[in-house]
Amino acid sequence: MELDDGAVNDLVALGLSRYEARVYLTLVRRESFTAAEVARAADVPRQRVYDVLDALVRRRLTVLRPGRVAAFSAVAPELALARLMALQRESLERLNQASTVLAAALAPIWSDGQTHTDPLDYIEVLRDPKAIAGRFASIQRQATHELLSFCKPPFVAPTANNEGIRAVRRLRRAGGTARAVYTHDGLDDTEVLENVRRFGEAGEESRFTPVLPLKLVIADASQVLCDMPDPVAGTRATTALYIEHPALAACLKLAFETVWDRAETAPGPRPPEVPYGRSSSEPVPD
Repeated sequence: MELDDGAVNDLVALGLSRYEARVYLTLVRRESFTAAEVARAADVPRQRVYDVLDALVRRRLTVLRPGRVAAFSAVAPELALARLMALQRESLERLNQASTVLAAALAPIWSDGQTHTDPLDYIEVLRDPKAIAGRFASIQRQATHELLSFCKPPFVAPTANNEGIRAVRRLRRAGGTARAVYTHDGLDDTEVLENVRRFGEAGEESRFTPVLPLKLVIADASQVLCDMPDPVAGTRATTALYIEHPALAACLKLAFETVWDRAETAPGPRPPEVPYGRSSSEPVPD
């Protein structure tokens, strides 16, 4: 006898196993069945049908009729479904109570956990030159009162760095400061000297020193962008670190101040020819 798969699935959703659903749907078709009969009709293994019938009797969905050969009858569908729904409500209520207790227990643990930070939350590792240039532009845009830089080749951002020019102008209008230290190599580089001149016109203070340990940008004593050249490979490849950490930024600012105090004032402007194709007199929009 074929059973409606939809009805079987509905009974399973109400808490019955598939065998229990098939046996109950078979029992409703006539007054009573023996265990052997219902096993054949419901296509349930004979060795399993007794456990299935016992479970239905315990749930009060099936009635056992004693006799020379025990028979089983289905409880009226309306009553059977009402009992299944009652069991589901009881189960849902238990789950609701358990979830309430669990939420109360976990809430303070979660709250305490919000005070702990993962180092990866404030450290970003950058290897792609485009990503490094993008982060460099971003840290300049975000600066609100101070921008400190160690500038040494190779440069990943455009030499003109119009984003930086706008940032310096904005900082100076707001009463902030922008300072940069370049290496002596830049004294013989027309592009670098032109860049120094343009940034100086925007309001940046600059100095020169023989060597710099690394490229570094510190914004507002809280954000740091620095390069970490490979000390072994000896290539131009580099890894940059972007770190939002006031304590580290404060330490690196002390290092910057030490280098700044020992550095020389930048020389006067060289000839205004700009080899990278942009006239030195061409204005940079604010």
